[in-house]
Amino acid sequence: MKLQERISTLLHLGEYLSANGEKWQEAKRRATLANPWFIPQFIDLAVENIIHFFLEKEALENWVKQYAIPEENPAPVRVGLTMAGNIPLVGFHDWLTLFMAGQRMVIKPSAKDEILMKHIVETMAGFNPGINSFMQFAERLTGCDAYIATGSNNSGRYFEYYFGKYPHIIRRNRTSAAILTGNETKEDLSLLADDMLLYFGLGCRNVSKLYVPRNYPWEPLLRAADRYNWMKDHDKFRNNYDYQLSLLILNNKYYMSNEAVLLVENTQLFSPVAQVNYEYYDTLPKSLLEENAENLQCVCGAGGFSFGQAQKPSLTDYADGVDTMAFALGLRGGG
Repeated sequence: MKLQERISTLLHLGEYLSANGEKWQEAKRRATLANPWFIPQFIDLAVENIIHFFLEKEALENWVKQYAIPEENPAPVRVGLTMAGNIPLVGFHDWLTLFMAGQRMVIKPSAKDEILMKHIVETMAGFNPGINSFMQFAERLTGCDAYIATGSNNSGRYFEYYFGKYPHIIRRNRTSAAILTGNETKEDLSLLADDMLLYFGLGCRNVSKLYVPRNYPWEPLLRAADRYNWMKDHDKFRNNYDYQLSLLILNNKYYMSNEAVLLVENTQLFSPVAQVNYEYYDTLPKSLLEENAENLQCVCGAGGFSFGQAQKPSLTDYADGVDTMAFALGLRGGG
C-alpha cells in the first residue's frame, strides 16, 4: 500500500467517524458498557480530537513532508504495539504513526479499550482490504522486530525485560503540571479545569499538580471547576472522591474542594483520582520541573502549553518527547 493510498484511507476513516453512523454509535455504546470510565461524552471528545488534529488532510500532508516519508516502504518490519487503556483511544497516535510509516503491526490493545480500536481497524479493512496485511490483533506479542509499549512503571519493567533487546519505545507513568501566576483570567481557569478534569483526570496529559504563588486566590479556580460537579453522579469517580476525602479527614489534612476535585497541598507530582496536588512557590519553579522532566508529559501555563490544550495534542506532540515517527522510519529495511 503506497503512502497516498494510506492517507486516502485515513481521510475516509475521518469521514466515517464524523458521520457517526449506527455501527460506530453501537461500538461506542459497547465500549461504555465494557468500561464505565469511558462515558459517551469523553469518547466523543477523544474521537473529535482525533478527527480534527490527526485525520485532517493538510495536517497529514504536512507531517509527511516534515519527515520525507517515502511513497512506499520496500522492507516493512513487524512492530509489536501494546496500548494503554486509561482514556479512550489513547494508543491511536502510535498506531497512526506506524501505519503512516508503512510498518506492519501486531496490536495488543488494553482490555479496558479494545472495542473502539478493533472496530476502527475492521472498518478500515472494509474500505481497503489491504489493511489486513498491515495489522493484526494478538493476545501476546512474540516474533516482532521492534516494539512500542505503554503501561505503568511496573509493566515498564516487564516490557524492558522482554523487549529490551529489540528496537523499542517503552513508556511508563507520566503526568502533567500547571504553573499559575495569579493573573489568570476567568477563561484561563475554565480551560485549566478542562486540563485537570477531562477524562476524570485519568490521562497522562491531565494536570495533577499545580504550582501557585503564595497567597494564591483559590476561589475562582474552584468555581471554574464547578461545571464538572456532575461527576459526583458517576459511581466510580464518586467512590474515589469519597475515599480520598475520608483519608484527608481521618489524617486531619487541610484541603479545599467542590464536588469534582479535592485540592491538597502536596509536593508529589502524581495524585490519586479526584485529587489535584498543589505547591506554593516564591520564584517560578522551572528548576523543579526540569528535575522532574522524566515524570512530566506536559506543562501548562507559564512557559508551557496554553490552558485547555493539554488534551489536544498535534501529530508532532509525541508522548514522552520521543519522536515516534523517526523511530518508525528508522526501522526500514529490518531495523
